[in-house]
Amino acid sequence: MLPVAVLLAGCQYDVLVPTGWVGAQQRDLLLISVLLMLIVIIPVMVMVVYFPWKYRATRKDNSDYEPDFSHSTKIEVFVWGVPILIILALGTYTYIYTHRLDPYRPLDHVSFNEEPLQIEAVSLDWKWLFIYPQYGVATVNEIKMPVGRQVEFRLTSSTVMNTFVVPKLGGMIYSMTGMQTKLHLVADEPGVFAGRSAHYSGPGFSGMSFNATALGTPGDEAGNDALFNDWIEEVRAQGTDLTDEAFLQLEKPSMADPARPSVPMPVTYYRTVSDNLFDRIAGMCVEPGKVCMSEMMMQDRAGGGGEAGLGDKHRYEYDSERAVDGFGNAMPPQAAPFAPARHGAAGHDHVSAVETEGHTNGQ
Repeated sequence: MLPVAVLLAGCQYDVLVPTGWVGAQQRDLLLISVLLMLIVIIPVMVMVVYFPWKYRATRKDNSDYEPDFSHSTKIEVFVWGVPILIILALGTYTYIYTHRLDPYRPLDHVSFNEEPLQIEAVSLDWKWLFIYPQYGVATVNEIKMPVGRQVEFRLTSSTVMNTFVVPKLGGMIYSMTGMQTKLHLVADEPGVFAGRSAHYSGPGFSGMSFNATALGTPGDEAGNDALFNDWIEEVRAQGTDLTDEAFLQLEKPSMADPARPSVPMPVTYYRTVSDNLFDRIAGMCVEPGKVCMSEMMMQDRAGGGGEAGLGDKHRYEYDSERAVDGFGNAMPPQAAPFAPARHGAAGHDHVSAVETEGHTNGQ
């Protein structure tokens, strides 16, 4: 047992010892599910040992041998009835907790006297950007929140799909390029809780970690808000401006130490944030000249750009400009596989069918 204890000494049991209401509900569902399944598993494990031993070929007393046995109502009721009851109970609890813990659903059943704290989370290569729209500031790789105040996360990605999770607080939600997801959390106790991406996203993935700090003490809403506001002022005093140009520089793939990709990027503060930045990140149109996803879908609905849109092809291209190699280094955009052939009288452009095949809105 000692070697096993040594191996487990470095484990963290955040999921089983949460400090947030959401995490506590998830833990309860996990424990209920395990206990219900053990009702089947434990008897099965016992019978796997008991029956081979009881009916072994070398036993001395074979008087209970019944070669014509074919049916037992008691056995049938037990074999079918118990699993059915367990499935009904498990399904009921799963239904209740699934709706209660819908990540898009505000925590209405928990008493809050304040509006939720809004945080816009953006997964980058390989770091996290957190924007506080109510305060006009942003951070890289750091979250702070008042104890007892509901936090409403909106998430997206400027790169490949990632997963946002703070195990101590509960919840896990994907961040995806061109999309928005939501998550609601609350910290019931003060502390510093580890957060990270739980979805492999390239060579710097292991360094995509951050700290989520809950400020204050339970029940002291005014004091907790004061501590949080002090931190906001600290961010404004120490930070720089997160302009569009600054974000485009920030979103480039980077690691704190390329030789040690598990080392997180340093914490960075921004005192101002460019207008509507999160929505433009989700729309993939922060870079000047790029067409936002909403506009692109409107154009597709109207029939697309056709041949006339080939000249604007670069405005609809995104992924090739974000490609990285196996070491996290940005790769140059791939050359276009074909380009419109310009010829003909009166300055008219003629494009072959091969050149236009598979393209919509100039893509």
